[in-house]
Amino acid sequence: MLNASMMNNEHIRPLTIVADSNIASLSEFFNASTLGQETKRPVDIVAVAGRTINAQLLAELQPDVLLIRSVTPVGEPLLADNKSVKFVGSATIGTDHIDQDYLAARNIAFANAAGCSKHSVAQYVLTAILTLRPQYWQQSIAPVTLGIIGLGNIGRTLAQYAHDLGWQVLGYDPLLPASNTNNASLAQVLSQSNVISLHVPLTDKKDNTNPNGSDYPTRYLIDKNALDALPSETLLINSARGPVINARDLEADIELTGRQVVLDVFEHEPEISESLLAKLAIATPHIAGYTVEGKLRGTQIIYDALCEQLAVTPVQSMHTLLPLNMFLWSELKAHPERLIKFYDIMQDDASLRSKLADGQVKGIDFDQLRRDYHLRREWQS
Repeated sequence: MLNASMMNNEHIRPLTIVADSNIASLSEFFNASTLGQETKRPVDIVAVAGRTINAQLLAELQPDVLLIRSVTPVGEPLLADNKSVKFVGSATIGTDHIDQDYLAARNIAFANAAGCSKHSVAQYVLTAILTLRPQYWQQSIAPVTLGIIGLGNIGRTLAQYAHDLGWQVLGYDPLLPASNTNNASLAQVLSQSNVISLHVPLTDKKDNTNPNGSDYPTRYLIDKNALDALPSETLLINSARGPVINARDLEADIELTGRQVVLDVFEHEPEISESLLAKLAIATPHIAGYTVEGKLRGTQIIYDALCEQLAVTPVQSMHTLLPLNMFLWSELKAHPERLIKFYDIMQDDASLRSKLADGQVKGIDFDQLRRDYHLRREWQS
């Protein structure tokens, strides 16, 4: 996708952007009218699948700007042969796929879309819970304790929805100070929750070989020991990063306990084994944050950041691109039976399972589901 509307200005070098084609409203945000309006600079956008953005492509195109989502690892292996990139924007919340120290050493500006899909993911989690356990709408029937591991933007937003439903929240985040929400140990969350939802970044242990690691690593945070601490009736949901859960240990646990588990992310994503998929109560193809609002908000955030980097005035707003939204949180609370009309999560589950062939869901099919996903709407407060 090349913007040629201003290519008659041949004496001005175009601003070249390589972008993941899955970024919402890419051409509406990144074009000569929205970025070059003050300098009359042409803008060329090369949009490709995120997993095909590699070192060879960037070495050939020598773009000024790289725009990605979560499937493109960015660091020295990608950028070593490229001397032109001055800005990297990730239209997603997570940053575990970005070597920020390397970008800083190269003086490459970086922005990610922190908080862009916090309501989208929180609503995904609520939908999963209430689809599997509709009795949780009624506190008089079944008081609910929701355990939340990781209290960043998404975890805190989920806690707000839970409190609004009258649920008790047990929250654990060792990187944040104690609060009314960050109120429990990991052991308490694991042993005392009816539902546990994971909202942590993927981090490895800090040691001599990995000085940039974490004192609280999350890779395989949920392993056999953690699963053994969960009552068998505890519902487990992961919409964070796949390797936060050890898939082999999870399969063994479900086989033993019959536990209900919901996964939107997978350890070996984008491939999913039939043996794991068959054991899950709900499985979806990494689309928890895939709402119209969440995706547009992600694009808006990196667009605004690029405008600041280029010293141009932002002129595009996601609000001009949003269609009318009639999905109200207050209506859903008053009419829980309408949940399937707000979001039919089992349709997403069925779509993923339909791609099962020869003992697995293949990566190409997993990515196609994400690329062709019909974006749902956030519930408005």
